[in-house]
Amino acid sequence: MSKKRVLFVTQEMNPYTDASEVSELVAKLPQYTQEKGMEVRVLMPKYGVINERRHRLHEVVRLSGMNIIVDDDDFPLIIKVASLPGSRLQVYFLDNEEFFKRKFVFNDADDKPFDDNSDRMAFFCKGVMETVKKFGWPPDIIHCHGWMTSLVPTYLKTVYKDEPIFQNTKVIFSAYNNEYEKTFKPQFFTKAAINDISEDDLSDFKQGKKINLNTGGIAHADGIIQGSEKLDKVVLDAIKSGKTPSLDFVDEENYLAEYINFYNSFLEAEEEKDA
Repeated sequence: MSKKRVLFVTQEMNPYTDASEVSELVAKLPQYTQEKGMEVRVLMPKYGVINERRHRLHEVVRLSGMNIIVDDDDFPLIIKVASLPGSRLQVYFLDNEEFFKRKFVFNDADDKPFDDNSDRMAFFCKGVMETVKKFGWPPDIIHCHGWMTSLVPTYLKTVYKDEPIFQNTKVIFSAYNNEYEKTFKPQFFTKAAINDISEDDLSDFKQGKKINLNTGGIAHADGIIQGSEKLDKVVLDAIKSGKTPSLDFVDEENYLAEYINFYNSFLEAEEEKDA
């Protein structure tokens, strides 16, 4: 039996970044998943704070060279790779000078959120989908971590639903506390648009006149994990309101095993369906 494939799509990861709780959690999870017998890859943005020499990043020429459209402008996508220290696990970095060259992650030198965080998010999520296609590596599970990944479940279930590489893919979305969406403007919906995606496809990102990235990520996920111990009530309600399988917050001592059990519930169900 071939190994099951798990792709982690994350906005952060130690030792490359430490901007929030996401960094530390994702640092341990991919390697643990690999030790449990699964094939693992990681995709994350290549922020300017990441030291390429220290972490031994190098460009993957065969994957680079695509252009990603954000708000009718084309932006080149460069893919770099490094091995996670102490393991054989490969981490792929999505890079673009316009969005990620700056020496900060989400906030500027005055600790104010970047005005173009929505553009950066749209570029990253669109780039993820095209990069996976170019991998030629069909993931059984895509596990998305953080607000910056929240468009991936929507893209997977709409624009990319008929792509052969994603036919057996289940997407899990981990919801974390997020303040950045408060700075997003209505133009976000234009920037997030891809191909013939409709406004209805993005309606779950709307909360009245506000934008809620967690509810958007939750809406098209096959599984949901409460990544932060405390979340806004509207997000908790979104997790519990439907029939989508979910996992409550799990503390640091137990989350690795619980997450693997959660993955296996989808993998076993898929095997039973194919039997």
